[in-house]
Amino acid sequence: MAQAKKNEKQSDTASAPEGTATAQQQDPMALSIGDLKNLSTILDVASTRGAFKASEMAGVGFIYNKLQAFLAKVAPEQKPGGTAGTGAPTTVAPVTAEGK
Repeated sequence: MAQAKKNEKQSDTASAPEGTATAQQQDPMALSIGDLKNLSTILDVASTRGAFKASEMAGVGFIYNKLQAFLAKVAPEQKPGGTAGTGAPTTVAPVTAEGK
């Protein structure tokens, strides 16, 4: 009897349409807009605390400015009483070397 129930459960899960489990899961490696905002804050705090050498500041500043421009374009600041940013998290496509 127990074996029959076990086989029944296995057949139920096997008959589920493919892709339903993966459609509900998000890619754990995807970056959200919130992740990028946190990265911007990390860069700001690290530079304030002197984590970068003077010779590295140009590169850090370039990436910081590029990140700020991207965030301004993709996720405008939330206005008082507005609903910006209240939806599902937005993910960003991976950046490749060709994207420079």
